[in-house]
Amino acid sequence: MSRHPFRALTQSSLRALAIILFAGCATAATPAPVPSGGGHGETIVYIVRHAEKSAENPANPDLSTAGFVRADSLASQLKDAGINAILITKWKRNIETAEPLAKRRGITPEVVSLGNSIPEHIDSVVAAVHRHTGSRILIVGHSNTVARIAEALGAPHLGDLCDSEYSDLIILSIHRSTPVGFIVDSYGPADPPGDGTCTPMRSRKAAK
Repeated sequence: MSRHPFRALTQSSLRALAIILFAGCATAATPAPVPSGGGHGETIVYIVRHAEKSAENPANPDLSTAGFVRADSLASQLKDAGINAILITKWKRNIETAEPLAKRRGITPEVVSLGNSIPEHIDSVVAAVHRHTGSRILIVGHSNTVARIAEALGAPHLGDLCDSEYSDLIILSIHRSTPVGFIVDSYGPADPPGDGTCTPMRSRKAAK
């Protein structure tokens, strides 16, 4: 397991994370409820939305060409992060987003049940994270689950992603005795400009 889970991130992100973790300025008000059993120490969670999807087979689309490029970018950015658990949903776009990193790391992703509602799914994801306490975990979610998963693990409220938003990389540092460390970074190609009806997550966070 890598001892430097943030090695692949930018220096500005590292400085931001250092402020969050070591200067007592964590943005989350409540630590995530890490159970006493299982692994020990800090859990690092990386949360992304699935990459861009194809317009074909709308019921369960594959990634588009741009999506496959983004999935490869994710694997490159997290190659030294020590990822040892990957959580996905059953949809092809999530499976294919995780696949390059899973192959690189020799990991079989864990498919988390969608349940009967978004809150039920979020609860299942959080339970899966707790089963991997002390691990380095990648979660591949959806536009309407990414921020909610982060919030359920102790991050502040950010709201759902915009339709055109794919590049966000949420990183949480969870430890049983301290507030959750939280940053929003990015990976892969920049997102295209939106239509002005939705403010991207990183802009929302910066405005707070």
